[in-house]
Amino acid sequence: MNELKLRESICYFGKSLFDRGLTYGSTGNISVKHGDGWIVTPTNASLGNLEPDTLSLLDKHGNCISGDKPTKEVPLHTAMYDTVADCAAVVHLHSVHSVAVSLLPETDPADALPPLTAYYVMKVGKTALVPYHKPGDPLIGDAIRGLSGKYTSVLLANHGPVMAGKSLEAAVYATEELEETSRLHLLTRGLNPRLLTQAQIDALNQ
Repeated sequence: MNELKLRESICYFGKSLFDRGLTYGSTGNISVKHGDGWIVTPTNASLGNLEPDTLSLLDKHGNCISGDKPTKEVPLHTAMYDTVADCAAVVHLHSVHSVAVSLLPETDPADALPPLTAYYVMKVGKTALVPYHKPGDPLIGDAIRGLSGKYTSVLLANHGPVMAGKSLEAAVYATEELEETSRLHLLTRGLNPRLLTQAQIDALNQ
């Protein structure tokens, strides 16, 4: 896909996420790999009102080559690209139910959500929870690097989800699945829901 198409795709999916309430105000950011670098949404930009020509173009080191000033969350995007195999896009939101799960003291850092549905297992797999750091803090990137690329789905405590994908579409769909599974988890919390068995999970992963 050429650079213009990638830029238009970021704007399209950003508006879709915003219009459906999965992010709000100027929260959230999206990036897509392009050549040796990547394209990312600017700082203080609403995902619902992006313009293709103002998106930031970064080199492989995360330095801005053109466009508006990039999001302060560049360190977390860089960490995902550097550690997750075949990562071609990263989506970071502040979606309400996913954030809520990140607040719960019983959330397992190694497996933040139970296997409630087949599509969560297929599209997301497992989700890690990393400790809270101030938004934009390079330590967020260090925490993600500490996962050694074992997770494409990460919850930042008291902050929001980060999702890597082999395409922007895949990353967006997986983020949506994470949010819906988080909502189901909260709705059934304390009700002893029936989970997928290990045999059922293994069959989905074949």
